Formats: sequence, structure tokens, C-alpha cells
Amino acid sequence: MGEGMKRLASVMTRSGAVCGVCLAIALAPAGVAKAADATGASGGGGNLPGADAPASPASEPGVTIQKIEVVGNQRIEADTVISYMSFKVGDTYSASAVDDSLKALFVTGLFADVNIRRDGSALVVSVVENPVINRVAFEGNSAVKETDLKAEVQLQARTIYTRAKVQSDVERILNLYRRSGRFSATVDPKVIQLPQNRVDLVFEINEGPVTKIGAINFLGNSAFSDSTLRDTISTTESAWWKFFSSSDSYDPDRLNYDRELLRRYYLSHGYADFRVVSAVAELSRDDSAFYITFTVDEGPVYNIGTVSVDTKYAKLDKGMLEQLIQTRPGDIYNASLIDKTVDAMTFKAGSNGYAFAQIRPRIKRNREKRLIDIVYEVNEGPRVYVERINITGNVRTLDRVIRREMVMAEGDAFNKVLLDKSEKNIRALQYFSKVDITQEPGSTPDKTVIGVNVQEQSTGSLSVGLGYSTIDSVVTDFGISERNFLGRGQQVSVNLSLGARTRQIDFHFTEPFFLGRRLAAGFDLFGVETDFQDEASFDTRTKGFGLRLGFPTSEHGTLGLRYQLKQQSIFNVATGASLAVIAAEGSEVRSIVGYTYYYDMRNDPIVPTGGWDALFDQEFAGVGGSVRYLASTFKTNYYYEVAPSWVASQKFNLGYIFGIGEDVKLNDRYFLGGDDFRGFERAGIGPRDLATDDALGAQAYYFGTTEISFPNGLPESLGISTSLFTDYGYAGRADEPELTDGENKLALRASAGLSVYWNSPFGPVRLDFAKVIKKQTYDKTQLFQFSAGTQF
Repeated sequence: MGEGMKRLASVMTRSGAVCGVCLAIALAPAGVAKAADATGASGGGGNLPGADAPASPASEPGVTIQKIEVVGNQRIEADTVISYMSFKVGDTYSASAVDDSLKALFVTGLFADVNIRRDGSALVVSVVENPVINRVAFEGNSAVKETDLKAEVQLQARTIYTRAKVQSDVERILNLYRRSGRFSATVDPKVIQLPQNRVDLVFEINEGPVTKIGAINFLGNSAFSDSTLRDTISTTESAWWKFFSSSDSYDPDRLNYDRELLRRYYLSHGYADFRVVSAVAELSRDDSAFYITFTVDEGPVYNIGTVSVDTKYAKLDKGMLEQLIQTRPGDIYNASLIDKTVDAMTFKAGSNGYAFAQIRPRIKRNREKRLIDIVYEVNEGPRVYVERINITGNVRTLDRVIRREMVMAEGDAFNKVLLDKSEKNIRALQYFSKVDITQEPGSTPDKTVIGVNVQEQSTGSLSVGLGYSTIDSVVTDFGISERNFLGRGQQVSVNLSLGARTRQIDFHFTEPFFLGRRLAAGFDLFGVETDFQDEASFDTRTKGFGLRLGFPTSEHGTLGLRYQLKQQSIFNVATGASLAVIAAEGSEVRSIVGYTYYYDMRNDPIVPTGGWDALFDQEFAGVGGSVRYLASTFKTNYYYEVAPSWVASQKFNLGYIFGIGEDVKLNDRYFLGGDDFRGFERAGIGPRDLATDDALGAQAYYFGTTEISFPNGLPESLGISTSLFTDYGYAGRADEPELTDGENKLALRASAGLSVYWNSPFGPVRLDFAKVIKKQTYDKTQLFQFSAGTQF
């Protein structure tokens, strides 16, 4: 032992007590002493009681330990303490064993302080136990719920208190606040001593203000403006109107997601070499806002060169796969279309018996010509089968409701594309807040176990709505709905609507998997009363019930069948009304069978920017009842993205109804205008009794709409969209030509204008400004239409 270490040991010996760790530091080699010190074993009880328990000097090595005595323990058994140590009775005392024992005891986290001393042939271990936490509390939090804070921290009631865990939990809480945009938050842990070595732990939180986004800038971009790229990412700049938004607070995870969004955007526009060089967030000096700068390297635009399919399956129809290719020679390179092609080919190959086919796009760049050649290679992947599907977390929803959305079943060949499709199907139910699908090895290498873990969410809703429109005036709505009735996936809803002109109540029930098949069956009960005095001098009432059945005919097509039995009445006919209205007064029973076929090829069902959809509907009245007619309707919409944020659409809508052996009843005709044809009042188009100015309804119409939505310069987060439109078409024909003074032909109408839609925090708001270009003298025009509503 060196002279310095001897003097240190001598000083400690004269004090009458030696801390075990200090002795280990004095006697052990330098490396061991350092390790012991790192554990904090030199006595770190702080303000906890008993942290300075006395200890006596240790003797020279070579003594055999005859007894080990543990003192100071309250909850922990002596045998438990001894089990952690490197000593046992009969061992030879050594400094290294003391050091190892101290480290082992401190690593357990059970002790605030540990001293080891030798008393003759006995070894005395003095411990000070860490207290037990009686309660964990949070003070000062309002932006973050207490349940979220409790879920974040590790220390809970009845666990052992340690300073290290407290500091770890402080950092966890701070990270939680940083993820919510509060970077100036502080956390001060307080310990309240209680009897029986218990403590209350209180985290005093000063949340501070939300750290907003002052500005988002881009460097290196030339193909797209800063505003376009800002609209692409999820993080937004702060503004006074974004009081309901959380996307304008800084979140490091969201920043990483924004890098990926930028990459996808550029790859879908031909920039195959694009990369985000850096994404830097700088906090202002007053800690009030972050300033984010993305530095990008765009690279050149690539076009697609040659495209081919190379398959290892001799019997797999190569031409069938080539028809699924969405990337064509000469087009601008689009990575998203490559992904869609791979998914379509994988699904098609699996549907044709090649469940193990793997489609890999091989890309070859020609940097000089700026062309990318694509070869879709079809290889045979490993043969793996689904051994079992385990579903967990569904405390309310029945297993079969989830299993029927799985495209794969137990025993089927495993297919990653089908697994992804199954996950999308389950998410589309909107029964669960979280859906995780995992794969685990099965009982043999060629088998896999699929785990489906879900987290239930509320599927019922109680809504009260208030709205106003220039057509229906003030409208209040009350509704109760349940999308997952009794966990069976059934849909039930009751709605009541009371307006100045319309009163309606209805009940709907739908079973989406009728008879265990993908058949959506349901029934409806309804009653509607409408004030039509301003348009045609009468009121109308409808009450009845309906049965319906719907099913998919293909990946994009659905067919719906229905039957309705309803009674319709015309009453409150005004004095001086049209003779046609007077003749129609009374009630009729209609027994109707019908069908609807719908085909959807849009790229997005909510906000389409490409593709088309079409609907054809027919209904026949005369299967019983007192009315006979055949009515047909056809609608189609086509969407095309002219440029980023510029979407053109073309819509056509036509209908025709004719009586079978009788005239078409007044309330079966088409009363057009308002939402159907902007620029005209409701029922402002079509045949009219010129003597009384009552609308008589059309029996045929053909409408078209050409519309283009365009960027308005406002931040996308406001939810305001604008479009220019022109509506045009023909409407006419009625069975009372003598009342219309010859104005009964299919006549042309046209209008043009501006439409503004605002998805406001209070509900949707729509304004239509329309100028009529072509009309008939007896039509009723309307320059401005407004509608707004909210739910709470």
C-alpha cells in the first residue's frame, strides 16, 4: 500500500468508524476503487435518516468469517441481504469481496446507504433501506392529464424510492411536455417524509407556455415554392386563428415525419435523387418559438424509360401482370405508382394461386438521359403458412367481427400484401383507436402466427346540431348512433331534425355481415314532413319503412337492393293553388322495389384528385300500392389534377320518370334548383303553372357541372377551399301542358360562379355565388346561397 493510502486509512481508523466503500477505496486497486465510487456506495443517503451509521475498522485479510449479522433492516429479511453479497459463512475476508458486496447491494436499489465492518470473526452489515413510496402526486399540471403523467413515470405507489429513478421520471415528464410543445416546462420533485420509512413523492410542475413555430423555411428548393412545401409537411407555422390546432407546436418526432413527407412528395414528382440534407430547429432567445429550416437537395427530374416484367413462373400470365403497371414509358417518375403496381401485382399473383410470389422493382438510372428503367421481377418467396391468428385487446368487439375483416385465414399461404390489406380493413371499421398486427414464428419454420392487437374506442355518439341555410332556414338536429352495437359490428341510429321548413325522424339498423357473408342488410323507419308552400302551395308528409341489402360485385363496384312501403300525402293546399296541386291533394301508398349500382375508381374517397365514379339507380313502384311508375337516375364524376392544388372535375347527372298507365304524381317529380343547380331557388327550375306561379316538377332533367378548385393563398390549416364552377343543363316535361301555357319542353339553363367552403372549428360553412347565364322567363333565380352547421 502506498504512503498516501496508508495515511488515509490511518485517519479513517482514528475516527472510530470506517465506511465500507471508503475502506474498499483505500485497500482495493485503482480500478476497483473507481468502480465502487461509481455506485455511490460511499454513503449517499442525503437527507434520509440513518445515512451516517457508524462502522468500525476492518482488519487485515486472512480472517475466516464465522458469522454475518445484518442490522438496520426493517422490511427486507437478513437472508435476502446476505444473498446479494459475495460473502458467506466460512469464506475468507477480503477487500475485493467487500467491494463486490457493496456494489451488489447498491445495484438492487433497495438501500440508501450500506456499511460493512468486521467485528472479530463476525461481519456486520449496516443498511439504511430506501423508503417505500406511499403516494405519487402531480401539482400544477393542466395541459397534460394526470393519467398521462402516471403512465409516463416509473415510480408508483408501493415501489421503492431511489434518487436515480426520481431523476429519470423528471426527465420522462419533461420529454412528455416537450412532445406537446412546452419546452420551458420545469419539474421539481418534492419528498414528504412519513412514519415507518414511507414517503409521498410530489412532482411540482410549471408547464410554461406552448413553444410555437415562428417560421418554416426551405433552402435549396427551386422546383417548388416554400408555401407548397409547407402545405406538404404536417408541421405548420403558428397563427392566431389556430387555437384548435396542435400542429403548430414543435415536436421532434413530427419533424422526422416531415422529412419523410418531403421525400415522398419529391419522389412522386420525378425527383428520384432527392434528399433532405438537414432539418434544424432553432429556439429563439426568449424561448417563445422555434424556427425550422429544411435544407434540401432536389436533383434532376427523371422520366420513365423502359418498363418490363420478368417472372420466374412459367405458367403465370405475364401479360396479365403488364396490364397492372401504372408506370408508363415517357411519364414522369413516380415512386408511389411503383408501390401501387407492386401491391396490385402481388395481390393478382396471389389470387391466381401464386401466394408466395414476391414482386421487386429493379430500377436502373441513366443519369445522362435522366431516364429510369424499371423491371418488375417476380420471384418465388419462402413458403410460409398461417398457423394461427391471435386476437387480443378486444374487450367489447366480438372476435368474429375482426376475423371477418382478415383477408387471410388460418391455414392459408402467408402474403404480406394481404396482411396489410387486412390491417387496413380493420382500421376502416373505426372501432379501434389502435391496431397492431405482428408476426411471430410458428411451431415449424414454414409456419407463422399472426397477432392482432386492438385497443377499443368509443363507437357511440350523441350529437346536437344547429344549422342555417338559405334553402331550409334554421335547422336543429338531434341524433344518437352506435356503429358497433353490442360489439357485433351492427349499426344503429336514431335522428330527429326540426327545421323551419322540414321535420324528420328516422331509425336505421344495418347488419354488415348478413348470414355470415359480406352482405349489408338493414331496415329503416322514417317520417318526413316538408313545407312546400313557397314553391308549390302545399305541404307534404311521408312515412313508411324500408328493407335493403348491399354487397360488393368487385373490388370497386357495389350493388344495393331495396324495398320501400310508404304513404305520401299532399295536404294544406293553399287557396288559389294550381289545379294540378288541388288534384293531387290526398294520400297515396307506394310499394317500391329498386336497386343502385355504384362503381368507384377515385384515388381518394374524401378529397379526390383523380379517377372517376358512377352511380345508376332505378326504382319501380307498382308491386302493390296505388301508384305505378319507373324512375331512373344516372350520376358520374371525373376528377383530374391539372397542377398541384389545381383539381378539375366534370360531373353529369340525369334522371327520368314516367308513369305506367297513369300520369306521374306531383310529389314523385323532380323539383330542381338550390343545391342541384346553383343560381336558382329550390324548385326554381322546371314546369310551372304560369297562372298561379306554382312549381309542378319536372319528369326529366340533364345537368352537368364543370368545376376547378384552386389555391386561394390562405394557409391550408384554415380549411378554406375555393372553386370556380359552371352549372348547365335541361329540365322539363310535365303531364299538365295546358297549365304551363306550352312552357313544358326541356329547356336550357346555365349559371357560373364562385364556391367557398370552410371546414371551420364550429362546423362546415359553404357559400355559393352564382350568376345565371341562361334561364327561362318563369324560373326563380338566386344570386347567393349560404349554409352552415355545427355539432356539440
